[in-house]
Amino acid sequence: MFEAEDIREWRGHDVLDVEGHKIGTLEAVYVDTATDAPSFATVVIGLPTKRRLVFVPLEKATVGPGHLKVAYEKKLVKEAPFIDLDGELTAEEEPRVFAHYTLDYRTGAGGERRLGRR
Repeated sequence: MFEAEDIREWRGHDVLDVEGHKIGTLEAVYVDTATDAPSFATVVIGLPTKRRLVFVPLEKATVGPGHLKVAYEKKLVKEAPFIDLDGELTAEEEPRVFAHYTLDYRTGAGGERRLGRR
């Protein structure tokens, strides 16, 4: 797994699914606000006139020369909650991202959001 300080270097690299099929390109990484560890990535997918950003967990992700390989199938990732290229993940939408991958979602003790964009 890559370290949080290396995130900017990985923007624009290919994102591959568990079987090595290209999903799209890495746009940004969202960290867990409690630990500052990379938690989710946004991946640019779609045709040039209909591009959007989908979310994929980084748990068990690995890096290789010029790519990031995630532990999920392409179809599941492409069906994930998305935002527009210039959009922002809202607090209301955040639990849906976790639910799509059947991951537990909990806010911070004071109701803080779980994800922060890097």
